[in-house]
Amino acid sequence: MCMEYSMMCECRTKEASFNFRDEIMPPEVISRLYCPDCSKEIDYNSETMLSDNGWVIEYDMEVARYAALKSPHLLKATITPELLFDEGYATWRGIYPGDHIDSAKEREEIVALAKTDPRAYIEKIKTWGTERMNRLRNEGWRKANERERVS
Repeated sequence: MCMEYSMMCECRTKEASFNFRDEIMPPEVISRLYCPDCSKEIDYNSETMLSDNGWVIEYDMEVARYAALKSPHLLKATITPELLFDEGYATWRGIYPGDHIDSAKEREEIVALAKTDPRAYIEKIKTWGTERMNRLRNEGWRKANERERVS
């Protein structure tokens, strides 16, 4: 089960939704969020922050280490921003901020084809996921790229 949480960036112009795998981490593990605009003004700290395509998530590592105590497989892990993000403990809902909204719209457009052009619908639905992930990978989104497991 995953808990969802939304947060505004520090300049209050953009919002991102997060998932928290197995509800191990509370929303308070994310102390600040910076969009590509407001992230230009920060002093990046790799011990508490993770950068993804211009967005920066600042984690409260004390909260993370304390919350990790309730998970047997995290007890021996080194708790880092990379582990929190890449393993889904405190990560985007989807591939990037707003992905869950964008992908739903894209799917709706494809499903609409089924009524007007069933053959085009079949072809599009077969290739949509792969093409989408390739595009997101090329755009530089962290979750669109294959990574080694952190834990």
